[in-house]
Amino acid sequence: MTPAKLAKLCSGHVHYAWVVLAVVFVSMLAGVGVRAAPGVIILPLKTAFGWDVSTISGAISVNIMLMGICAPFVTGLMQAIGLKRTMLGCLVLLMTATGLSSFMTEVWQLYLTWGLMVGIGAGAGAVGLAGAVANRWFVKRNGFATGLLFAANAAGQLIFLPLLAMLADKYGWRGVSVGVTVVIAAVLPIVAWLLPETPASIGMAPYGATQAEPASVHMSPGGNMVSVAFRALRRASGSMDFWLLCLTFGICGLSTNGLINTHLIAYCADFGIPTVTGASILAVVGAFSLVGSACSGWLCDRYSPRVLLFWYYGLRGLSLMVIPFTPFDDVSLGVFAVFYGLDWVATGPATFALTNEVFGRRDAPVIVSWIFTAHQVGGAIAAFGAGAVRSLSGSYLLAFLASGVACLLASMLVLRITPRGAPVPVAAE
Repeated sequence: MTPAKLAKLCSGHVHYAWVVLAVVFVSMLAGVGVRAAPGVIILPLKTAFGWDVSTISGAISVNIMLMGICAPFVTGLMQAIGLKRTMLGCLVLLMTATGLSSFMTEVWQLYLTWGLMVGIGAGAGAVGLAGAVANRWFVKRNGFATGLLFAANAAGQLIFLPLLAMLADKYGWRGVSVGVTVVIAAVLPIVAWLLPETPASIGMAPYGATQAEPASVHMSPGGNMVSVAFRALRRASGSMDFWLLCLTFGICGLSTNGLINTHLIAYCADFGIPTVTGASILAVVGAFSLVGSACSGWLCDRYSPRVLLFWYYGLRGLSLMVIPFTPFDDVSLGVFAVFYGLDWVATGPATFALTNEVFGRRDAPVIVSWIFTAHQVGGAIAAFGAGAVRSLSGSYLLAFLASGVACLLASMLVLRITPRGAPVPVAAE
């Protein structure tokens, strides 16, 4: 059954936009989850090969950095050759990388597979894809749809971690490599079968619209992904708001992907907490991030994303500065996981909503991909920097305190972003 026939079958019951959202959600969940797997195998790799934590963290920082650098070009590629082809190509690259990694024996192979190849392949799970899907398929509930996809972008890094940790405990780091390869192989046919290019390609209008939009609104057939990406960058770079968005979202990456996602399991190990338990804490963070991101998207349809970001960053900063001084027991870590999870991805939908307000819906997916590059730079700095701090001082304390202070700074800076000529969000019907 083709997507067009399935859309007709669903007509009157559910708009096919929600089917697309589910397909992209699952693919992002799996694809970005691959990128997080090295966080589970840091200690097994250290045991197996004697590699230093900072050396392994360096490969993860390459992964994070490349995902951000490639994101604008991957989003540009979506406009040039299509969203579906781009997603399938990136998923194949991820599957190849994780499959080959099961044979690695040298550090350079770690950097090639989990660093270079996974970093590039994970670009299809970056925020540009979430923005492109939301803006193509949703006129109403745009913020809510964005929130769900942003949740997948982060939650995929977390909710599979207990399973991956169990695989690592039972089968070693190679069990993790094989496990994530199988997951990507299972997702590929779903995307190939159920994902159309645009609503117009199956004779539909976006959700909440009365007529179909021409493909030219979202695509540049035959265009060059590099020119598409740099054209958007040239337009955005003349605005101070763009640089404020980059700086604040960079701090977001520093305090999430780079610090918590990469190092919380190792931080827990410093207190005698087993790897599986540490991974379970991250899984709780991931589960609640789904709720937090969806609620953030819902709020973005109704309230100023700038004000929302002020609260998100401020509360996150306080939590990072408090957690090192708690007993670090089940209660304190449980409370932290729930609170931090609700805040984890909440910044994503709000940042994209603010980018839509400042730069418009057409260019926002590519521009927010450049902003996401800053997010990944921040994450890469923290992934390597926190590992270096741990190696030099024997503790993660200074890394957590510095990240908390940076978040408080971001909460102040985001208030200086002033959308010009953009409509104020109104409550969805």
